Amino acid sequence: MNYINIKDASQNNLKHIDIDIPKHLITVFTGRSGSGKSSLVFNTVAAESERLLNESYSSYIQFHLNQQPKPKVGEIKNLPVAMTISQKRFNGNSRSTVGTASDIYAAVRLLWSRIGEPFVGYSDVFSFNSPNGMCETCEGLGYIEDINLDELLDWDKSLNEGAIDFPSFGPDKERGKAYRDSGLFDNDKKLKDYSKEELDLFLYQEPMKLKNPPEEWRKSAKYVGLIPRFSRIFLGDKEFNKKRYAKHLKHVVTNKVCPTCHGQRLSQKVLSCKINGKNISDFTQMTIKENLEFLDQLENPTAQYIIGPLREQLEALDYIGLSYLTLNRVTTTLSGGEAQRLKLIRHLNSPLSDLVYIIDEPSVGLHPEDISKIDEILQSLKEKGNTVLIVEHDPDVIKDGDHIIDMGPGSGKDGGKITFQGTYQELLESDTSTGKALRQKHHLKDKVRQPDGFYHIGPVTQNNLEEVSADIPKEVLTVITGVAGSGKSTLIKAGFEDEDNVIIMDQKAIQGSSRSNLLTYLDVFDSVRNFFHKQTGLSKAMFSYNSKGACPNCGGKGYIKTELAFMGDFSQTCEVCHGKRYRPEVLEATVDGYSIADVLDLTVDEGIEFFDEQSDVKSKLEALSKTGLTYMTLGQPLSTLSGGEMQRVKLAQHLDEQVQDSVFIFDEPTTGLHEADIPVLMKCFDDLMSRNNTVILIEHNLSIMCEADWIIDVGPGPGLDGGKVLFSGTPKDFIKEEDTLTSKHLKRYIQ
Repeated sequence: MNYINIKDASQNNLKHIDIDIPKHLITVFTGRSGSGKSSLVFNTVAAESERLLNESYSSYIQFHLNQQPKPKVGEIKNLPVAMTISQKRFNGNSRSTVGTASDIYAAVRLLWSRIGEPFVGYSDVFSFNSPNGMCETCEGLGYIEDINLDELLDWDKSLNEGAIDFPSFGPDKERGKAYRDSGLFDNDKKLKDYSKEELDLFLYQEPMKLKNPPEEWRKSAKYVGLIPRFSRIFLGDKEFNKKRYAKHLKHVVTNKVCPTCHGQRLSQKVLSCKINGKNISDFTQMTIKENLEFLDQLENPTAQYIIGPLREQLEALDYIGLSYLTLNRVTTTLSGGEAQRLKLIRHLNSPLSDLVYIIDEPSVGLHPEDISKIDEILQSLKEKGNTVLIVEHDPDVIKDGDHIIDMGPGSGKDGGKITFQGTYQELLESDTSTGKALRQKHHLKDKVRQPDGFYHIGPVTQNNLEEVSADIPKEVLTVITGVAGSGKSTLIKAGFEDEDNVIIMDQKAIQGSSRSNLLTYLDVFDSVRNFFHKQTGLSKAMFSYNSKGACPNCGGKGYIKTELAFMGDFSQTCEVCHGKRYRPEVLEATVDGYSIADVLDLTVDEGIEFFDEQSDVKSKLEALSKTGLTYMTLGQPLSTLSGGEMQRVKLAQHLDEQVQDSVFIFDEPTTGLHEADIPVLMKCFDDLMSRNNTVILIEHNLSIMCEADWIIDVGPGPGLDGGKVLFSGTPKDFIKEEDTLTSKHLKRYIQ
């Protein structure tokens, strides 16, 4: 048998490990969060493969590629080209859809250009991103931004009293003065008393020169009505203004369906072209399942060579459990699991072989019913002669591995070793935390909490839900179950969207740069710098690597990037600060033998000991420790956190703030969590409920369902086959009920 031979890997927390990974098999990497699985698989194997591949291109191409720094590893032999399929959500905007991201829309455009009637042009005119095809009113977006005057103005006030209710248009601000100083209005007259002429002048006037401007008017300035002025500053692509005033703009600026194309994004001429009475936009609004039924009715012999490959692509989406998606669904609205499966599809029909596929938790966002399909896909990748490496926590996926490598024994500094390798059966008998967790017997909890009344939500009509209502018990743990795409998230998020006391915990990354770390997010880096300033006498600004304390050589980055003209950029650790980011004099200023850089290298638990006297820092770190993130370092950049870790960092904020009488909604909180760490998370939920909070989990994990006080099952299938509440009640009643897909798997699990 062939192996990928790895010698002396020491990336991140890896303890100089040597390992041989079998080729042409499915190898599953297991172990607790932070044990070093991703460091070995993604940051060593995948990174080195990509780096070596990039080096084989011409210097011109290398210049345009994403450059990988060399991982810390002695050597890797027999390394195939790596295809990495991660859970990173799609970046992009509303111009990127399921159809465009999967390349399926290209075949759909071709089909309409060949057999659609009347003929309106070739395939590029069917693109809403092309000037030839897009609707002119909304430029292919399907919506226009509109200003809600009742939110922007207080009709009961005059200009002097601040009738324009927006921060930068206050009566004393430059933008607000433009209306008071124009001499066109009675500044003490309430807006509701304006005549139609006055209102038009105030709101809609295009730029004009004032005939007899008052003294205080700026000489060269033109007068512009509020709406065109506000639109110029805040609508369109002014990202700077949008971010700065996001909170206020949320109420003032609303998206409304484009009045010309009614959300169809294309010009009227293009929309007039139809096949069997449907234009191309009608087709993209159908689900994948309906798309396949539509293609079955096409007899046109000319089109068969387009229809064949198109059907294959759509069937692959259907097969992988995404039959409920529509091709016009914007990719930024997909969950991490949906995005990952969409990326996986692109490789299914690929003729390439002898690659190494590296997949991050393919079970994410999947109901136990759909996991068997993922297994078939992984098997088909293997059968084509590829090697498949998976990082995974789900027992059903682990079971399907040909070879298992377990890492640990703990997390962070306590991880980074190979604790086991062998078959699934051997893993079950091993003494590892994974082996113990997989051997554990599961049962529903004996005593469920009694609710203190119910929240009545709905009726919700959105996506695949029509007039759906539900009763959610107060102050207990409710788990919302059902296959991916059944409508779970829609029901809960839409049902609670108008409540004030609701805190939604999703897995979206926190906006931040590589310079923001755990301490900056927890809002205590300032206290830490202050503490060092008081103890050492150096000024506070010196303890910031973004300010005066930055190492002069690397500017506080910790590495130097060299741009080699037509070669790729080359990064290496800064030789002055050795990656510590600070000036030499800052690194010499220590407290109890620790410099500020040493403190940033401490784990959360070590930080709690170090800041024993600093109550504000200590309490934030203790809250983080409760969520199981004990292994993270205080200076860890936010950009390196997984979705599940991100959610637990957000949760820690609320554990520390002692929130009461609120509703917490968690979207798949077990993502990236080892089975052995689930009790740690459950303890956090218990903490929240002990303060009269209601906890709702949208979850597929069977161990979590065993801990529920109440279960609401949505289904029965995805998309149009779902959208109904099938069951609402206690777990004991749930498994007695007639079979739903969820209760079937829960019964299996507890037997």
